[in-house]
Amino acid sequence: MKKTSTRLADGRELIYYDLRDDTVRDAVDRRPLERTVTTSEVRRDPLLGDSVAIASHRQGRTYHPPKDECPLCPSQGERLSEIPDSSYDAVVFENRFPSLAGDSGRCEVVCFTSDHNASFADLTEEQARLVLDAWTDRTSELSHLPSVEQVFCFENRGAEIGVTLGHPHGQIYAYPFTTPRTALMLRSLAAHKDATGGENLFDAVLESELAGERVVLEGEHWVAFVPYAAHWPYEVHLYPKRRVPDLLGLDEEARTEFPQVYLELLKRFDRIFGEGEPPTPYIAAWHQAPFGALEDFEGVNRDDFALHLELFTIRRTSGKLKFLAGSESGMNVFINDIRPEAAAQRLREVASS
Repeated sequence: MKKTSTRLADGRELIYYDLRDDTVRDAVDRRPLERTVTTSEVRRDPLLGDSVAIASHRQGRTYHPPKDECPLCPSQGERLSEIPDSSYDAVVFENRFPSLAGDSGRCEVVCFTSDHNASFADLTEEQARLVLDAWTDRTSELSHLPSVEQVFCFENRGAEIGVTLGHPHGQIYAYPFTTPRTALMLRSLAAHKDATGGENLFDAVLESELAGERVVLEGEHWVAFVPYAAHWPYEVHLYPKRRVPDLLGLDEEARTEFPQVYLELLKRFDRIFGEGEPPTPYIAAWHQAPFGALEDFEGVNRDDFALHLELFTIRRTSGKLKFLAGSESGMNVFINDIRPEAAAQRLREVASS
């Protein structure tokens, strides 16, 4: 992998990740852009104890542009985009309309391929490995920023999810705090460790799932399963079999196998609802240990956390979405219309379709 860092016309950082070491990236951003001005701030809810990002400047962000005006396609002639070069393998740049900025963290866009009509599932194993290496590199770099406590790499796919740009891409949020969902995991981890005399909860969950009926696919170094208490109609968790706290902890064997397992998992997601259905909308979310102090979680350290990816769709059946209604949105109590065992069986069935 070759990494080339440059600056866009408004001062934002852009990084090319290339498969070939001899690739030259010297294109200049020719757009007449002014410096990006953001109004991001983080406010803490005194009752719930969580944090909310206030980012009113995002109201003006690009919204479903036509294909020939896509800002994530490479620049061609006088059609200038966020990527100055006329081609790329993978690229990461600071979001022009960030939810978090400055002392409130940082937001980046990750473009998986220059092919506007592709999806992550269409990538070759070599391309998927490059994206994994880019995620890992950005996790390392962002973790050293003084305002960053947790790094979150994720992909939203599909208009139903709220995606406003059709080009295959994901994002990275670098939070100045430990996110509420991670804090819940850490509290459960601490409580289980205390109650069992030191047993790791992630290890216990993984051992239980490996012995159960909800495994979707399994490799030598990775396993994908539908969790016992899945929140979403089709939800799969992907774990490395050797517990590591973050993407940086993966060894070469796990990195090599990841594209094989993940690409197959994504292809199965697109087959869930049968032939002729539009691509399955989904969220793919990497969960990594915070880089900040863990004093609030007594007895727990970073190495106790288990890196994993959670993949889920809001489509519950053909032509129908799972909406977060009163119980989910009002009280955060999910109601799942599909038994996790049935979801796992369906995902196993579509493997050879």
